Amino acid sequence: MLDPKKKKRVIEKFKMHATDTGSPQVQIAILTEEIKDLTEHLRGHKKDFSSRRGLIKKVGERRRLMKYLKREDAKAYDDLMTKLKI
Repeated sequence: MLDPKKKKRVIEKFKMHATDTGSPQVQIAILTEEIKDLTEHLRGHKKDFSSRRGLIKKVGERRRLMKYLKREDAKAYDDLMTKLKI
């Protein structure tokens, strides 16, 4: 779970307009940060299987959103992938 300050920074960086908090780009960016945090947590806690399950769910959700964005707006998809370095 991201702390509110970090989440707000991610939203500010990837938003499409002033009140954007739910566009696919923002959702993918938030999920990417959560995945990074969970991956780091699991490096130190190898037997935390409930967190591992949460990580797998987040990766699947991000994959679905990325697939949707690529289908709807390929240019935005390419820009986002370069920004996130995925």
